[in-house]
Amino acid sequence: MQDLSKEWLEFLRDQFPAGSRVQTWELDDPVNTLKEAGKLDHIDDEGRFHVRQSDGGERILALGEDFFSVHPPEPTLLKLYMPMTASFHARNEWGDLDEIGEEWDSRTLLEYEDRILAAMVRNRRPAEAERGLMHWYDKEILDAKVRSAVFTAEARDGRLWGVAECQVIGQLSPEELAGLKDFLSGQASDGWGEGLEQQAIRVDGGEFYVHLWQIDGWSIQTEAERFGQTQAPAKDMKHGTTMTMGGMSLG
Repeated sequence: MQDLSKEWLEFLRDQFPAGSRVQTWELDDPVNTLKEAGKLDHIDDEGRFHVRQSDGGERILALGEDFFSVHPPEPTLLKLYMPMTASFHARNEWGDLDEIGEEWDSRTLLEYEDRILAAMVRNRRPAEAERGLMHWYDKEILDAKVRSAVFTAEARDGRLWGVAECQVIGQLSPEELAGLKDFLSGQASDGWGEGLEQQAIRVDGGEFYVHLWQIDGWSIQTEAERFGQTQAPAKDMKHGTTMTMGGMSLG
């Protein structure tokens, strides 16, 4: 088989992690009947797909020689929670806003969940339509595993939390999770969150501005870290990937 470049190997391994479902068919089958081959164990340095069969045996499939398709595992929805506050500025009898304002905590914000969600939707950019915040991610390490990430808000335990909803393929390593948290922390403080802070939300008596990030007592945590819950299968995932191999050369 043709040697694959390092870049192609990295692409294949990112797109098709261990546990991906593999199906095969025979070239002389007139109806191309798909047969379950098993689960992908790994892709070796020659680009061959090592498949773990249901009986525990191993089958090796090669690009350009065997006819097979690979379906990545179902995505999971990973939620990262962060404290949310706001600055409220009252309007005086002449219609002017108080410049100093007062801080509203997450319990106070619970009453305004719908308005805050609307402001967050308004703050999204057309370029973020497909992948959300990951459109602005400029490194390769998370690009394949984290298909999208969006900021939203969620009421929980009597508070309104800022939430980064991430659609993830496979499992993130501790280093990858730390990198994702670091990227989203930057978006909350200086990037996307800074734009949200410019969105005035008008209420009786004045207006307030939402903060996804604060200097004191701020952290971004998984659902398990914050509440003792685990991540769940993602809903409304639009970015599935399937690759069909056979009779083709790559690289």
